[in-house]
Amino acid sequence: MSDDDQKTPTPQTPDNEKLRALENIEVVMSIEVGRAEITISELLRLNEGSVVELDRLAGEPLDILVNGTMIAKGEIVMVGERYGIRFTDIVDPEKRVNGI
Repeated sequence: MSDDDQKTPTPQTPDNEKLRALENIEVVMSIEVGRAEITISELLRLNEGSVVELDRLAGEPLDILVNGTMIAKGEIVMVGERYGIRFTDIVDPEKRVNGI
């Protein structure tokens, strides 16, 4: 048997094992198209067909958030008959951790 045929198991460091324990925790991913500040009276006047202008330009990257923390920017894509999001810019992991 050659050395190529034998697989050496990857050593499990304590940090790797701690991270593995987190792998099955569910999080909420959301996509933010934009924001708008309106008064309560404006909110109460909204009805079907109302338009609220957002603070983001058309075609600008969207914010991808996990549990309310921005992790990336992306763009909308079609996946069959559903919407999807393509990640275009990932936030630096150190900045993500600081945001939690």
